[in-house]
Amino acid sequence: MHDHDHSELDHHTHDIADDADRRYLTLALVLLLAYMALEVTVGILVSSLALLTDAGHMLTDAGAIALALVAMRLARRPASGHFTYGFKRAEILSAQANGLTLLLLAIVFGIEAVRRLVYPPVVDGAWVTVVALAGIVVNLLAVWIMGKANRRSLNVEGSFQHILTDLYAFIATAVAGAVIWLTGWYRADALAALVVAVLMFRAGYGLVRASGRIFLEAAPSDLHPDAIDAAMLAMPHVTRIDDLHVWEVTSGMPALSAHVIVSLDVDCHDVRRDIEVMLKDRFDIRHTTLQTDHGETGDSAAGIRCAFGHEHHH
Repeated sequence: MHDHDHSELDHHTHDIADDADRRYLTLALVLLLAYMALEVTVGILVSSLALLTDAGHMLTDAGAIALALVAMRLARRPASGHFTYGFKRAEILSAQANGLTLLLLAIVFGIEAVRRLVYPPVVDGAWVTVVALAGIVVNLLAVWIMGKANRRSLNVEGSFQHILTDLYAFIATAVAGAVIWLTGWYRADALAALVVAVLMFRAGYGLVRASGRIFLEAAPSDLHPDAIDAAMLAMPHVTRIDDLHVWEVTSGMPALSAHVIVSLDVDCHDVRRDIEVMLKDRFDIRHTTLQTDHGETGDSAAGIRCAFGHEHHH
């Protein structure tokens, strides 16, 4: 009964955190969309690729947050039918879409920036500087809002990285605008756009790699299967570990399954429970599926196979 109450409390707290995350993300989305519209208008009027590149990045920011909000809603759906994990991986799909969008835009803007380095158009440096400085303020506010959300979620972290990259981009654009304003060196605009493209590529690559690890069922980067295997083998009465698998269902939700061979003279259920507690305490793995057997598999003295042990905490 106590375990049930604790689980209910965890679930309730999780819902409150999700609601707060959605509020933060929605607020940041409205802020970015409003400023992006202004930036596109000014960018076109003053022929600044740096401003248009920033606006393009802001569009991916807005898209990232919108996708994150949709994915969060999907991820809350309970498991049913063929979707035994529910839609928790929707968040990872969202993160991968964000990453791929960033990579694509980085290439497009990078090519255009190189072209403008060769043939620089006339750019109004004063307008670029003013709009970029205002953009820094808007992005700082968005970063502060997003920083309050749960960044353990790769989905939320993806959106946060978008906005943080955009902040650096605005700083580069403001510097370029000031250089053009003071010296008339128009190539500074294309250079700033190139810096933004590189930042976008870096952020996009990081997101695609992190989401790809989850889709490929790799162990979380902070959990080492060899260390987990050693820790399980070190438990009293455990003689062998077979078929150890560690993966992530979605960011922040590691899972583990294994076949555990235990001594003949002990209750395998007690050993299984001890291992589950150790995995939760030492590695924060709360979703475990352990099959326990006595002695070596195939032994005539192995006796009756122990039942599956399954513990699933939200």
